[in-house]
Amino acid sequence: MEMDFISAFLVGLAGAGHCIAMCGGITSMLTRSVGNARPALYLVIAYNLGRIGSYTLAGVIAGLSGSLAAKSIGMPVAILQVIAAIFLIFLGLYIGQWLFLLNRVEAVGKLLWQRIQPLSKRFIPVNSGYQALALGAIWGWLPCGLVYSTLTWSLASGSWHQGGLIMLAFGIGTLPALLTLSAGFNWFTQNLKNTWVKKVSGLLLLTYGFYSLHIALKNLF
Repeated sequence: MEMDFISAFLVGLAGAGHCIAMCGGITSMLTRSVGNARPALYLVIAYNLGRIGSYTLAGVIAGLSGSLAAKSIGMPVAILQVIAAIFLIFLGLYIGQWLFLLNRVEAVGKLLWQRIQPLSKRFIPVNSGYQALALGAIWGWLPCGLVYSTLTWSLASGSWHQGGLIMLAFGIGTLPALLTLSAGFNWFTQNLKNTWVKKVSGLLLLTYGFYSLHIALKNLF
């Protein structure tokens, strides 16, 4: 399981460009809300704590669901591991911009997001750590193929706490990109959006996805 935590962290790192595209606007909003070139550090920290907290909660729910499925209907954990590996392959194709099947998964998540997103208006403009924390907690449920793919690992983890820890590791992996954006390192964040970075990240995810699928199939058969 330790390998799963490390891998989830690396997936968060590899998806840096995607994270900036999805959450960069909120970071910019934090900047504007305090009227400075850079947002107050405590607001950025609070926002990211809320966001990662939501990822962790989603991981707990997914891990518990997978555990119940394994116990109640006798579904082999190896089948869930195969599903997780397939989603990781889809993620590599998605990040590398070769195939966008995960867009359909995101479309399903938008149904929930339409109900949650209006709550964010209560905490804008952001003037306190509490508001930033709440906004991050809401934004953690933004439909995202990167998040959903990693959640399948939590589903296959076999327990609620392992599922939560996997998503916690993933959330920590997304921090460097968003913190550098908050710090105003535009040259770095712009490079993360470059096509070659996405292609390399996609290839790394594909490689690990096929490796994970090989291991899962060996466990299944």
